[in-house]
Amino acid sequence: MKKIVFIAALFPVFTASANDPKNEWHNTVLSDDTMKKIQAVKYDYKKCVVDEMKKTTYQNLDSRKATEDIIKQCESELAKMREIYLQEKVPDVIADRHLKQMRIQTTRSLLQEIMFAEAARKSGGQ
Repeated sequence: MKKIVFIAALFPVFTASANDPKNEWHNTVLSDDTMKKIQAVKYDYKKCVVDEMKKTTYQNLDSRKATEDIIKQCESELAKMREIYLQEKVPDVIADRHLKQMRIQTTRSLLQEIMFAEAARKSGGQ
């Protein structure tokens, strides 16, 4: 019985934080110009990752360490995207969520590519 009362007492706290206006984005539409800027920065970010991956310094590192180092080298590109979002009044939470999603997807893809390249080198393919 105490658990039910405790949960009932906490319920307003959870609903209040979920309805916090600073964490919501109310139907703001990004302009075509802004979308082009975001796409350009996204392209630059991925290009940075590919260019870094081609460097021979990462070939001797563990695949996870190489991935981490490459992502850190290109983090400044994502910072540019965050600035674009903030200029357009996109809430921090939403901008950060999108950047995190992009970072995770890129990291997974990069790690897979590095592991494949490492396996090919070890098998004598390259």
